[in-house]
Amino acid sequence: MRIRILAVGTGFFLLWLGVTSARALTHVDVLTVEGVINPVVVEYMTAGIARAEEEGARAVIFQLDTPGGLVESTRLIVKALLNANVPTVVYVAPSGARAASAGTFITMAAHVAAMAPGTNIGAAHPVAGGGQDIEGDMRKKIENDLAAFARSIAEQRGRNADWAEQAVRESVSVTESEALKLNVIDLIAEDVADLLAKLDGRQVTVAGKEVTLQTGKAVVQYREMSWRQRLLAALSHPQIALILLSLGSIGLLIELYNPGLIFPGVVGAISLLLAFYSLQTLPINYAGLLLIGLALVLFILETQIPSFGMLTVGGIVSMFLGSLMLVDSPEEYLRIPLSTIIAVVGTTAALFTFVIGAAVRSVKRRPVSGQEGLIGERGKVVRRIDPEGTVFVRGSLWTARSTTPLEEGTPIRVVRVEGLKLIVEKATEET
Repeated sequence: MRIRILAVGTGFFLLWLGVTSARALTHVDVLTVEGVINPVVVEYMTAGIARAEEEGARAVIFQLDTPGGLVESTRLIVKALLNANVPTVVYVAPSGARAASAGTFITMAAHVAAMAPGTNIGAAHPVAGGGQDIEGDMRKKIENDLAAFARSIAEQRGRNADWAEQAVRESVSVTESEALKLNVIDLIAEDVADLLAKLDGRQVTVAGKEVTLQTGKAVVQYREMSWRQRLLAALSHPQIALILLSLGSIGLLIELYNPGLIFPGVVGAISLLLAFYSLQTLPINYAGLLLIGLALVLFILETQIPSFGMLTVGGIVSMFLGSLMLVDSPEEYLRIPLSTIIAVVGTTAALFTFVIGAAVRSVKRRPVSGQEGLIGERGKVVRRIDPEGTVFVRGSLWTARSTTPLEEGTPIRVVRVEGLKLIVEKATEET
């Protein structure tokens, strides 16, 4: 009886294992890409492709909604999509999403390009850092480079190369229905389930081989960003970069003026390192970064030089202008809002004025303990000084010496300390 039960149980286990294995072999990975295209997104998408290849996924779908991003990051993603050994699908969704600027290149680079109703694609024209058109030879160089990039992607995937070039040169943008008519995308799908149904049976060329997609009964596996990637993505925001830069500078300077506090130094060092990571993921204007550095120098000098507030004003102006110029991009999603700049500059100026000023004042303050703390203290003579005697200062009797004889009960003031002997003089209203 036990052997029969064991055999039945083993059979059910093997059957479950076989079903699970079969299901695992027919899965489709879905990755959600939202926001700015930056190095974190590059890592997320390329790792998703590599994992799908390793696990033998039927396809990997990138649900995309982006206003654009960095050109270098876009090129790395396009390269990964064009050389993928697993069918890739870029799905602009949900309704209201867009594949603007960098998103246009990424969408066209996939084996299958799809969009949801109520979405749009295009507007990939290059512009200058201030948002204005680039003039002269530089405009031709950048425009021709991106136009050729877009055309090459479209031609390799069999899509409308003329429209792809127009998206760069004329900044055209189209809806999902127009994109389908113009052969910019391959299909329109309501949601992921509808997309899988429409992908089933479609043939694509993967690594030079014809592959028939089998997604109708595939299991959908959603692959979210890891906590590390989410953290790095948050750090890549320009507002966070500015805040970390200011916080790090303040922390280190407080530690320099108050050695041994440790906490401000640790926080400052960590903040600066995170700020440097954030800045290297953004299109930084180094003139803006130098202006912020100049502002910090001016704030420090204000505590050392009596400028009647002129150095502080100069620091505030320098930091404000540097913050405005810090991110060299015309895109709204990469700009630092004016409200954030005012808040950061105001807070930084206040902290420098108060904290660093207090630190400097504490360094210059007269000692209140030890022998140095006795200088300037008042007391009275308890045994006549001529030239030595005894005085009562700060609750103790001290041997004292004076250049002039002092009678008992005479008020005195400590001039200096020599070993355990006080050098005193007669205290007057002036002293």
